Amino acid sequence: SSSPHVVPLPMSDPAAIDPEEAFVASLASCHLLWFLSIAAKHGFCVDSYADHPVGIMARNAEGKLAMTVVTLRPEVHFSGDRQPMPADVRAMHQEAHEACFIANSVRSEVRCEPRLG
Repeated sequence: SSSPHVVPLPMSDPAAIDPEEAFVASLASCHLLWFLSIAAKHGFCVDSYADHPVGIMARNAEGKLAMTVVTLRPEVHFSGDRQPMPADVRAMHQEAHEACFIANSVRSEVRCEPRLG
């Protein structure tokens, strides 16, 4: 269902996921899967991974309504004896971002702002 912001009620379902939300979710999911594989390759054990991505709809350079920016805000917690340093986590996120084929396929700016705790 489209968002009630785009298609008025009752022709939309506010409880349904609209295409814009699915777009943001696909970017976040792709990044997550790449990050998990990269962390495992480096010998780190991911205990939890949460993301609260945000997409911004605005007019693009051509004046068309588009998803202009998607910001991922992953927060990752590790377990085990081997713990990455904050620089390691940032590097793994950068590698995941560069590998994500969804992010590589879109014209929107896709940002990754890891939440380091």
